[in-house]
Amino acid sequence: MTFLVGWTSKSADLPTFLNPKRLEDQPIGKTSQPEMTKDREGQPTWKVSCSDGLISSSNGLVSCSDPTPTQMFGAKFSLHVDVVAPTNCFRNEHSSHKNAPFSMEQLGRKASTLCLSSVDPKPPNDAVFFVTPPNKCGVDYLGESTKGDLNVKLDHLHAFGIDGHAILEGPVEEVARTKAREAEDLLKDLNIPSPSSTRNSPRGIFCTRTLNLRSISAIGYDMDYTLMHYNVMAWEGRAYDYCMENLKNMGFPVDGLAFDPDLVIRGLVIDKEKGNLVKADRFGYVKRAMHGTKMLSTRAVSEMYGRELVDLRQESRWEFLNTLFSLSEAVAYMQMVDRLDDGAIPSDLGSFDYKGLYKAVGKALFRAHVEGRLKSEIMSNPEQFVEPDPELPLALLDQKEAGKKLLLITNSDYHYTDKMMQHSFNRFLPNDMGWRDLFDIVIVSAQKPEFFQMSHPMYEVVTGEGLMRPCFKAQTGGLYSGGSAQMVEDSLNIHGDEILYIGDHIYTDVSQSKVHLRWRTALICRELEEEYSALIHSQSHRQSLVEHINQKEVVGDLFNQLRLALQRRSKGHPAQTLAATNMDEENLTESMQKLLIVMQRLDEKIAPMLEADGELFNKRWGFLSRAGLWDKSHLMRQIEKYADIYTSRVSNFLYYTPFMYFRSQEQNLAHDS
Repeated sequence: MTFLVGWTSKSADLPTFLNPKRLEDQPIGKTSQPEMTKDREGQPTWKVSCSDGLISSSNGLVSCSDPTPTQMFGAKFSLHVDVVAPTNCFRNEHSSHKNAPFSMEQLGRKASTLCLSSVDPKPPNDAVFFVTPPNKCGVDYLGESTKGDLNVKLDHLHAFGIDGHAILEGPVEEVARTKAREAEDLLKDLNIPSPSSTRNSPRGIFCTRTLNLRSISAIGYDMDYTLMHYNVMAWEGRAYDYCMENLKNMGFPVDGLAFDPDLVIRGLVIDKEKGNLVKADRFGYVKRAMHGTKMLSTRAVSEMYGRELVDLRQESRWEFLNTLFSLSEAVAYMQMVDRLDDGAIPSDLGSFDYKGLYKAVGKALFRAHVEGRLKSEIMSNPEQFVEPDPELPLALLDQKEAGKKLLLITNSDYHYTDKMMQHSFNRFLPNDMGWRDLFDIVIVSAQKPEFFQMSHPMYEVVTGEGLMRPCFKAQTGGLYSGGSAQMVEDSLNIHGDEILYIGDHIYTDVSQSKVHLRWRTALICRELEEEYSALIHSQSHRQSLVEHINQKEVVGDLFNQLRLALQRRSKGHPAQTLAATNMDEENLTESMQKLLIVMQRLDEKIAPMLEADGELFNKRWGFLSRAGLWDKSHLMRQIEKYADIYTSRVSNFLYYTPFMYFRSQEQNLAHDS
């Protein structure tokens, strides 16, 4: 029998699995000390002799010759091959060699990876496992589809020397713990990070609605701020510059103004009637507000918004900052509100109110995008604007090789998409793969959100110059412009919750694909990484704040009981108890005075602490996902309502695998853990 082990590390150090101590635990007979020699090409060769055969490692491969079934690393195998002149091939995506194990280096991965395989005419996985097909799937106890689940063929296990029932003897809880520990040890030996190490981290994927990735047949992606992340200061700063240049040409006073990315954050709402920028909680109550570039006091906020709610359905008044693309517009508008209040806007431009001013700023920014100068500048120098993520293409490659159909659906035009995707993807893909090889269907100029809402004509892009011809159905490998989500579903024969769509825009990408098509959804929010870290570093501050609030609550409850006793006595009624009724009024009043002073002192300490909560993320607005100490922000409510999962970047999927079962947590925010 022969084991082939792919070992991508080229170090001459002794492989972990050949350690003498580790070999003692394997029933392969008496072993000698490992010896390292070099072959004619200078490659390290490890040899360990054993009573039943020989274990050796040469040129990154390890083999174990054994005429009898051998249990190694917790699994029995009984496969026999011709070691001298094998004729079988072990294939991977990019090569076919005799006795060649799957090399992760061929995929451009640098982590040391161990792969056990055997040379056999029929891949052994087909004999042991089978995948639940769509026509035979059901639902599990959480109501998720079982399509794509991997199942074991118990009646075939004996061919591999594995007794499935014997392995599972004993209480299932203990068996689960034992097997989990064995798997963790194996992952450690393979230098693969533990799945739990990523979940509770800034790079985690957080779940609001249970999602079984195995049941997903197709994954669609937005491009801007999703598959590629822009340097916000560079991209939005240049958008701001072009906007201000257009405003200046229109006659607006813009001298002395500069882009300030800390002035606003995603998830705020522009009040176009009052010239304010507000942060609302999940119910729509305004918690913080800024007029122009000046923050309003808590009292002013209460007086202005105490009896009204933010209602995003009133589009004529409220504008929600859905994405990082909104930052440049919001900064420009709030700065121009200051100019309007100062009377600096020339009268010959007309009479402007705050709503009219918002239209003027929006028009200037829109012109900057339509003219194309901004995108031309980015295309000519992408290194300045795009932050590369080498792990991202590998995450998509895993998904594709797991059988997922990958879709790119972007509002950007063909030339911009091709240029930016080449820059962001091609250098990180293996062999001669290009970014187009990852995607089954690419759709540019998609016109989202209408792409999800209605049907538009579809055109096939047929030349590198972008020439197009009409078409009615998308084909695998095709590049298209326009069309609709319904056309995509019909072309792939995949519908509804079989499709996961991932984007950064809570409305255009996430909300509309779920509302109109019932697609599963994921939101990309890069700021989560900074917020998560800020929450960790704010733990002591928040704990102290909560302790002070709890102290005031205890004192307040005691004070209220004494106050009620005093009230009842003053009205001639008996107090809560006979002792309270007979208590000397001077003593009662003195106790209340002391408690009142204590509460006032606590308030003096709590107020600034509460104001400072979240300033590690943003000094003006606090945390992205929170409004106040305990409540969720309006943005967080939108995420919970429309996004099944959310995370900071697409490459985080690399650590979760394409087979992940995301289970939502109970009540609390997903990243509170």
